[in-house]
Amino acid sequence: MKSLKFLLSLLISASLLMSCQSKKENMKKELVDFIKKFDSVYIPLYKSVNIASWDASITGKPEDFKKSEEMQMQIVKLFADKESLKKLEEIKVSGLITDTLLLRQLDVMYRAFLMAKADTAKLNAMVRMQTAIEQKYGNFRAEVKGKKLNDNEIEDVLKHSKDVNQQKEVWIAQKKIGPVVAADIIALVKKRNEIAKDLGFKNYHEMSLSLSEQDPKNISQLFGQLDSMTRSAFAEVKGEIDNYFVKYYNLKSKDELRPWNYQNRFFQEAPKIYEQDLDQYYKGKNLEQLDAVYYTGIGLPMDEILKNSDLYGKPGKNQHDYCTDIDKNGDVRMLCNIVPNETWMGTILHESGHAVYFAAINRDLPFILRDPAHTFTTEAIAEMFGRFATNPQWIKDNLGISDEEKMKIAENSLKTLRIQQLVFSRWAQLMYNFEKSMYENPDQDLNKLWWDLAEKYQMLKRPEGRNEPDWATKIHIALYPCYYHNYLLGELLASQLYYYIVKNIVKSEDYKFQSFTGNKEVGTFLKEKVFAPGSRYYWDDMIEKATGEKLTPKYYAKQFVK
Repeated sequence: MKSLKFLLSLLISASLLMSCQSKKENMKKELVDFIKKFDSVYIPLYKSVNIASWDASITGKPEDFKKSEEMQMQIVKLFADKESLKKLEEIKVSGLITDTLLLRQLDVMYRAFLMAKADTAKLNAMVRMQTAIEQKYGNFRAEVKGKKLNDNEIEDVLKHSKDVNQQKEVWIAQKKIGPVVAADIIALVKKRNEIAKDLGFKNYHEMSLSLSEQDPKNISQLFGQLDSMTRSAFAEVKGEIDNYFVKYYNLKSKDELRPWNYQNRFFQEAPKIYEQDLDQYYKGKNLEQLDAVYYTGIGLPMDEILKNSDLYGKPGKNQHDYCTDIDKNGDVRMLCNIVPNETWMGTILHESGHAVYFAAINRDLPFILRDPAHTFTTEAIAEMFGRFATNPQWIKDNLGISDEEKMKIAENSLKTLRIQQLVFSRWAQLMYNFEKSMYENPDQDLNKLWWDLAEKYQMLKRPEGRNEPDWATKIHIALYPCYYHNYLLGELLASQLYYYIVKNIVKSEDYKFQSFTGNKEVGTFLKEKVFAPGSRYYWDDMIEKATGEKLTPKYYAKQFVK
């Protein structure tokens, strides 16, 4: 009798196991079939959308922006399909997918399809509003004394003029885009918030971070930590900058300094306060060629990317540099407006960092995973390489200056890089906290909020009696929302990767004089450990697999704060 019961028990267990296995196989097949069907639509659409956006950026023509808008709406329509979301939710809730690669695809796709909970009409309205604003930015040129100036010309005046009245005039002229787009941006912010609430989030800022696998509370805590970590060092540096400009402009005291006196539109870059001119090394040079030779030398070839790119300024073209992966299959392009100076050398090195990352993602990965582990991980690569434009060792190795010349510029170059990092970290604090507060309450006095935060984080004196939407002159707030904090996270990871490479790949204890020039092992490490995995892993897991540690600010502090 006991044997019979035992046999029955085994048969029942086997039956249940077979049933469970059968359910697992069925659910796996449903997901695989869903992905195949999705890819058949999404892959060609993805390429078409990116080409349309690229064309609009290059020409600035209304018809190209219209086409880009229409293509983006097709993407919106695809991810707004409620039946697709329902199917993905059913598969996710079942818990029957155990294959790790399929689980990762399911997670990424589910978050992408959450937009289906929003009203499609609202999503389309958001796209139309963004396109209209982008067109206004793209066609705007500041006008001074009847002459229209592009962004490079504005920056040139702010950087080199000693005439504070001229600086003020030019600074105010480029801020005139603010009133043109401010009301549109506020309406767009409210529309984004409506969509976020449809999805169950408090606001768009919270939604953006959450859907990109970032915990909003953790990011706020980290930014609080970074604020405390950099505040004293920045105050010291800011005092040095102010003392320099009092003498430079022949002012009576630092109380006379205003935002237009800091050599760029937003005080997001370190002003040149040391007696050296790195522009001299790049004047008359072919930055495109320098860039190509350097990246090829470390095993990350750029020839195909540069051939597909648009690198020099022309009428109607977007003045803001970026890199895009057109098809996740090798067509990677950069948009720049190069002039031969140190700033643009840093910019093309930066954008090329994005480009080599995109180009080296394993194309055998499922299409939905052929992206960087996170947007800030590609920023980290871009920022690590962008820093080299001011690095004395890089200048020696790539421009052929002597050891004597290298040491002559070394101290000030390294101090400039430190100041740049501290200045940028405080600017990123302003951007992060402004956007967070704006999405929490878009009806507040945003003009006042902007300058309150500029005073707190950048220690700038606001212009007296000015009540203009200066916040709206920063294109990222309108078109690349809730993104800027990723630049600072990227800087943290850039330092972490840099320290790891110097110690473990270059095998050196010298963290100052490194350029990686000609070291193909650097490219191999980055391709294998950072680029190729794409978004196969959660971003912090990828960082830990590559460096042995999760993301940490300690290397950034070692390099720039202490």
